[in-house]
Amino acid sequence: MDKTVKVWDAVDEGRCLKSYFNHTGAVRAIQWSPCGRNALSGGFDFMLHLTDIETGAQLFSSRNEFRISTLTFHPLDPNVFLCGGFSPEVKAWDIRSSKNQFVIKVYKATIQQTLDIMFLREGKEFFTSTDAVSQDSADRTIIAWDFQTAAKISNQIFHERFTCPSLSVHPKEPAFVAQTNGNYMALFSSLPPYRINKKKRFEGHKVEGFAVGCEFSPDGTLLVTGSSDGKVFFYNYRTAQILHVMSAHSQACVNATYHPVLPSLLATCAWDGVIKIWQ
Repeated sequence: MDKTVKVWDAVDEGRCLKSYFNHTGAVRAIQWSPCGRNALSGGFDFMLHLTDIETGAQLFSSRNEFRISTLTFHPLDPNVFLCGGFSPEVKAWDIRSSKNQFVIKVYKATIQQTLDIMFLREGKEFFTSTDAVSQDSADRTIIAWDFQTAAKISNQIFHERFTCPSLSVHPKEPAFVAQTNGNYMALFSSLPPYRINKKKRFEGHKVEGFAVGCEFSPDGTLLVTGSSDGKVFFYNYRTAQILHVMSAHSQACVNATYHPVLPSLLATCAWDGVIKIWQ
């Protein structure tokens, strides 16, 4: 909310290494580039910036048509990313495009806001979670898209009347979970027709309107999530049982993420702006 992007030494000293002040509004979304040298950020100032973390140079900057709340890189093409936010549209951008025509695809839905975007591993399809939960639109909460054609593959995936603030794909199996504001994570097949697993759901934590993130462990055996009461919950992916509950923060824990190389390290962050690293 202070308009900055900060890079931290998370393993050794836990100190802020650099701060970047490229945005004039709150920075709502940021992603490491696949090469790990750059960071793509988007904010409420409508701006997108790709920053060289070592030098601070702006490798790419462009103005979007709506406030940005979620970004994700294409899993196979590091020059392409998806951008969503306070708009009925999701846009695909290519930073190599000439003549400043960086938007290469537009995906339109009858919604007001995109909450999260998740590619499947091959990059041919992706899912969006939206805020559509009116009486006749609960079936549009999760939408599956064809990346190349911009066609909707399905909007009949999740029929329960909850929004889904975050999505996470399983690293090894054809499955993904959706965090729901019903205080549970729902499990789905990532193969058409993307059916929900009605026999297994992960419940015990609290969401209560916060944009609480969830994530699979790198080996896919665990599912971790924050909780609006400041706790972190670890679930057994196979059984959906709670394995461990950790009191992490004094305010709502809105995200938990595993270190990509050191799976014994976990980072959590809370509504009060505190980030913690756990062994």
